[in-house]
Amino acid sequence: MSPRAPKTPKPKGLIRRKRAPTVTTPPTDPLPDAPKAATARAAVLDPGARAAPNLSEAPDLTATPLDKISFKELNPRALIAPNFRVYELTKSDLASRRAIDNDFTSEQHLRAAIHLARHVLQPIRDTFGSFTPNSVYRSQALERVLKNKPSSWLSTSQHARGEACDIEIVGMATLALASWARDHLADFDQIICECYNPRQGPNSGWVHISLKAPGQGPNRRQCLSYVPDTSGRLVYVSGLQATA
Repeated sequence: MSPRAPKTPKPKGLIRRKRAPTVTTPPTDPLPDAPKAATARAAVLDPGARAAPNLSEAPDLTATPLDKISFKELNPRALIAPNFRVYELTKSDLASRRAIDNDFTSEQHLRAAIHLARHVLQPIRDTFGSFTPNSVYRSQALERVLKNKPSSWLSTSQHARGEACDIEIVGMATLALASWARDHLADFDQIICECYNPRQGPNSGWVHISLKAPGQGPNRRQCLSYVPDTSGRLVYVSGLQATA
């Protein structure tokens, strides 16, 4: 057996510190920004967290005239078209990630969005099956962040009035969806094949469809495409087409 090595004497004057005990439970007070962000995400991604989670308790307003619908105390899960609920009209991934308030601020915008859901989203749903619109109503705050504008800037987009939606249908070519909407919707203000680039595949981009709210004048029934020109730069052109 080899002799043990002599112990190295500890330097005098040094105090050995005890290791802090490991905390296995989370602190009761999270970081200051966490509750606000988490609440905002939950409100946008799962409005049931702030409303009755039981769908059977959500009112069916599909047959309710627009002028009888008020945004005050409106259940986010209220059915406003056969296959669409209120919360789907304000849902936004960007608003969720950035904790941006994207709730309706006026009954005019709410009713415009419901009118759009009933006469644009629902006919598309009836034909192609379930889908979730990319965007419908966008608050001024969300518009500013989306378009990198200062706080004094006011958007004139129809999204900010609840009169427009951006949609995609899985497995359906973007240009074909835009053409279907042009040929089959009873009315529309604009249909725009946005950011469509055939080099990136038939499902690139999305379709923007707007419909003016009742009392806001006749719809233009205008079709446009925001597509690459010969240099690859995206430009607006009249009609629904793949390239400028």
